Amino acid sequence: MPPREQRYADAGVSLATADSVVARLRAAVESTGATGFGAFAGLYPIDERRLLAASTDGVGTKLTLARQRGRLADCGRDLAAHCINDVLTCGATPLILLDYIAAAELDLEQVAELVDGAAEVCREAGVVLVGGETAELPGVYREGELDVAGTCVGMVERDDLVDGSTVVPGDEVIGFASAGVHANGFTLVRRVLESEDYDGPDLLAPTRLYLDQARALRGRAKAFAHVTGGGIVGNLSRVLPEGLTADIDWNAWARPPVFDWLARHVPEDELRRVFNLGIGWCAVVAEPAPGELRIGRIA
Repeated sequence: MPPREQRYADAGVSLATADSVVARLRAAVESTGATGFGAFAGLYPIDERRLLAASTDGVGTKLTLARQRGRLADCGRDLAAHCINDVLTCGATPLILLDYIAAAELDLEQVAELVDGAAEVCREAGVVLVGGETAELPGVYREGELDVAGTCVGMVERDDLVDGSTVVPGDEVIGFASAGVHANGFTLVRRVLESEDYDGPDLLAPTRLYLDQARALRGRAKAFAHVTGGGIVGNLSRVLPEGLTADIDWNAWARPPVFDWLARHVPEDELRRVFNLGIGWCAVVAEPAPGELRIGRIA
């Protein structure tokens, strides 16, 4: 008998609920003067020439599996790379990172592993880890579990802002490889692990930093998408003008082995909605340059 197909909702996570929460919060957020709600990074004008760009995110339940397998430092790398990548999507230069680590009872070695991992990526990106917060919250967190979140702040010149507003039908989508699952979808991954084990390096490989790719595409990219929860199409939709869609050629690249393993348990439509499937960063350009991987077109 073939294995039962698993979906995110079966593991307790509803993407529809997440979308509803965002829609419900829009009015309150925009009432404060915020613009660009729903993008990867929020923007705040410093003056007529410059804007601050900021993004907050976490690592999710990857922490549970990483802790069990002795890979917490990689979750620190995930945290920094994820937040920095989000700020990069608007063309900004990332400047600083803050972190937040909480547990029922803090373990100094675990905290140190997370911070060491984050600091490694910050050094690579030229980002200063300026501080953060640790909290012990018994009664909120389960014994032995912990949580981590981070905020990255950067700056962008108005003339360099990448916001998707100039995207038109016929533009091309180019993709850049992920290192594996990165840090989204692990509630579903952990459910699949109950049926079949997997220990390939692409399961817990930390989120790839796309700083070099973003810099190389300055002046050409009309939009950037960091492929996190929601998959390739879901994240591209966050940066495209209303009415435009991305038609993806799902056979344009080879998927890392971890997604072949997941495909034995998760239907294809759910894989596309939840995971990056081997593409961690996308750019929309008028025309790909030689050697760039074209994965779709804007319609």
